[in-house]
Amino acid sequence: MDKTILALIPARGGSKGIKKKNIVPLAGKPLIAYSIEAALKSQYIDRTIVSTDSGEIAKAAEEFGAEVPFLRPKELADDKSKTLDAVLHAVKKLEDAGERYDVLVLLQPTQPLRRAEDIDQAVEVFFQNNQEGLASVSLVDDHPLLIRSIDGSGILKPLLDCGSTCRRQDMPDYYRINGCIYINRIRDLCTRTSFNDNMVPYVMQKEHSVDIDEMIDLVVAQFYLKVNNSPDLEMP
Repeated sequence: MDKTILALIPARGGSKGIKKKNIVPLAGKPLIAYSIEAALKSQYIDRTIVSTDSGEIAKAAEEFGAEVPFLRPKELADDKSKTLDAVLHAVKKLEDAGERYDVLVLLQPTQPLRRAEDIDQAVEVFFQNNQEGLASVSLVDDHPLLIRSIDGSGILKPLLDCGSTCRRQDMPDYYRINGCIYINRIRDLCTRTSFNDNMVPYVMQKEHSVDIDEMIDLVVAQFYLKVNNSPDLEMP
């Protein structure tokens, strides 16, 4: 492959649901370690860096092999900061240092079950689709045909404007953006970029798509890690 590929893991120090979430222990390792290890095992990624405002996260990231060539300014790491702002900051810092890359692979540290194989397959899909923006997706658990809102009169209103009187196995597939992998050409990045609006899908298995937001998510992730690493165990 003649394109240079940068993996960026954005990991700010603050978090609400879980204190120090990006380095919370999961099966004996800090959460961010799983994303770093997956990136380093990828056959396509040329460099893996972490963007953080936290010295503690930077130390943990470097211990697991990532580079932290600079710290993110605090104003780009508060509760209202966008991931895009961290990405644009990192790209500019690298370019100012004379380091340019063709492709960005954005890996959020709260997705510990994403594998190197997922990253590599997503990169291949990205190039097969003329380098259009890619987002990883997984099948939804709750089908939109069965989701309702309740209007001001207390009446159920369907999310989709169609009937739902069909067998579940006959319902069309729907997917959610799972936040595991985003891929974009770096030259296309700008203040209007929306990673969640990338058009090309990479479909991932549900058990690779756990997002750590609450403590219960750590329990779920640990269960999947145990199942995946123990050949004698099977999914129920």
